[in-house]
Amino acid sequence: MIVVPLFRIMLLVVAVVASSPARGEVPADRVRQMQADAEMSGSAAWGHWGDRPSDYAAWSTHSNRLIPVYTFGTTLDGVKDGASPYRDPKRLDALYGRMPDHTLDPAADYFDQTDIYRLQMAAADAGKRIIVLFVFDGLDWHMTRTAAIATSGSIAYTSGRGTGFAFQDYRGTTTDYGFCVTSPANAGTTFDVDAQIVKNPGGTVAGGYDASRGGATPWDHRSSITYLIGHDRDVPHAYTDSAASAVAMCTGHKTYNDAINVDVNGRQLEPIARTLQARGFAVGAVSSVPCSHATPACTYANNVSRDDYQDIARDLVGLRSIAHRTEPLPGLDVVIGGGIGVGAAAEADQGANFERGHKFVATSTLLEIDEARGGRYRMAVRTRGRKGGDVLAEAAADAIARNVRLFGFFGAAEGHLPYRTANGDFTPAAGSIPTDDPDVAELRRKYGSSINYTEADILENPTLGEMATAALDVLSARGKAWLMVEAGDVDWASHANNIDNAIGAVQSGDEAFRAVVSWIERHDAWNDAVVIVTSDHGHAFMLTDPTAFTAGDGEGED
Repeated sequence: MIVVPLFRIMLLVVAVVASSPARGEVPADRVRQMQADAEMSGSAAWGHWGDRPSDYAAWSTHSNRLIPVYTFGTTLDGVKDGASPYRDPKRLDALYGRMPDHTLDPAADYFDQTDIYRLQMAAADAGKRIIVLFVFDGLDWHMTRTAAIATSGSIAYTSGRGTGFAFQDYRGTTTDYGFCVTSPANAGTTFDVDAQIVKNPGGTVAGGYDASRGGATPWDHRSSITYLIGHDRDVPHAYTDSAASAVAMCTGHKTYNDAINVDVNGRQLEPIARTLQARGFAVGAVSSVPCSHATPACTYANNVSRDDYQDIARDLVGLRSIAHRTEPLPGLDVVIGGGIGVGAAAEADQGANFERGHKFVATSTLLEIDEARGGRYRMAVRTRGRKGGDVLAEAAADAIARNVRLFGFFGAAEGHLPYRTANGDFTPAAGSIPTDDPDVAELRRKYGSSINYTEADILENPTLGEMATAALDVLSARGKAWLMVEAGDVDWASHANNIDNAIGAVQSGDEAFRAVVSWIERHDAWNDAVVIVTSDHGHAFMLTDPTAFTAGDGEGED
């Protein structure tokens, strides 16, 4: 067990053990067993990751799949179908900075990820006072359907919006559904973090989307997973990372993979949170993963590299950074996320100004922003023996009463909230969870790859729903509010090729969506609110036998 002092309190950070689940006997998790069996044998009759059906885990990064978009309080009328930029060569050229190969499609019903930015701006222009961008990191249509089948126990749909989760079924306000392209401007761009410059504009692989290969809909059976993961030699379109996709959603511009609100040439872009903040909105970001990771970073910061976490954190809280050396940004009004307990002695990717200690937020930053030491943020941090939701709610109430900002810092292993599994518990099978953190790598060598959470991990961290509710309370107390909520666990589970964690992550994200909707209903705010639920990119899970996730015995894909 690692205990890290932070200034005013002692924090229990993380425990990785090789014992039985900390919460005692739990209901049998059939999907966990399916995952464990697939890991052991190397294959599974019910599905696989990547384009090799005989190998269960053959692809551990993203894909170019069309991803779902659900709107509440507004429609997609201005962006989908006939309004798609993929029907118009001039708009395509402007979107990508060139005419991408095999991408013009006069029949396109899909739109572009940059249109999510335009939907948010349209909501603000229409006078909406509560705007929530809810991002399931890494969730595509295929994983949504798999999770819905496993959760409901039945195969309810084979196309379209689907059913089974609140973000699919909720009808308490105007709602719409569509899907969009996530491809970046390019991949392979290099940069200098200390100089904050791009070294090879244009990168090495261009973006674009070929519907004849990738599919005209997310459920198109003609789609080629080989193309979607960049392995098509004839049309090797780049697939996005979480940074370039978040830039698209937050600025309306396509850029290179790894960029944090800079364009393909390294010029800074203004994200929507800063635009709306200047128009009187209180703005915030909450995430189930480290608070300076790519998606929350793109709500506010500028940097040529997504891996410069400490400088990104400085931007988020309004301190001088490598990108804003003389005049710091105003800072978000609310920042709540993970990252606590992950340390590093050296980080070449973070440049010459990296501070040894906390990897994701420098200790000096935590000290400087603490309002108890003259800063502007009421701190809410993981506290030994206390419920994380209570710690956060108390801090939020205090921040409202004294009109100060709110900073929440939580996490378990690797800095994220505990991974939920398909049976609603927190007992993941091993998976191949990737990490470049030496401390976590050492724990893994000592205890094995399976992370079993302690009672303290569950108790002392809030849920994503509690984070979102606290943020909405604080932001709305100041008037108009813009909030990004990231359910980041789907992505981490998919990188690990872990179907058990991925399904659990969709479930916990759906609970957070229900918390947002409940908050809006309690405040009778749907006339003034817009919620956009989407993902930043897809992965490459292929469901070959959906009945394996029901109560029956399957005989293959329907």
